[in-house]
Amino acid sequence: MNPGTLKLMISGVAVALILAMSATWKVQDWRYGMKLAEQAGLHQSDLDKISSVTTAQVQAEQGKRLSLEQRLAANDQTHHKELSDAQTNQARLRDRLATADLWLSVLLAEDSTGGCAVPATAGAVGVVHGARRAKLDPAHAQRIIAITDTGDRGLIALQACQAYVRELNK
Repeated sequence: MNPGTLKLMISGVAVALILAMSATWKVQDWRYGMKLAEQAGLHQSDLDKISSVTTAQVQAEQGKRLSLEQRLAANDQTHHKELSDAQTNQARLRDRLATADLWLSVLLAEDSTGGCAVPATAGAVGVVHGARRAKLDPAHAQRIIAITDTGDRGLIALQACQAYVRELNK
């Protein structure tokens, strides 16, 4: 063989080898690209599922929160009405006491010695089921009503707090 032909043959083999390597490289690159695209698609699918589950959970929590806020608002309105009604009743009672339309009285205890700790005038004694009663001074009656008003408001506030805690714990 001629050295020129040999060189030409070697260069042809070298070119063929380079072309084969290049083609192999391109095929590998294409296959690797497809694998990456497939993995990216799976990853995106997983992200979409996670996103939809998270969105559903957020919506459920928002629904629960809205429901709780509505129940708390209804409870607040109920307790506000109870407080308002109690204050109205107390104001009516104070007005009736102030106009002498109503008198508060206390039941007198029967003393075996015949003595009585609360002096009763003839006009201030009434009969309720046979028991003796004495009228209270209007100023004292007003103070008693003020004390019961404060107690009523405290009990209503306590009930409101208890209802609030019950709703939060549901």
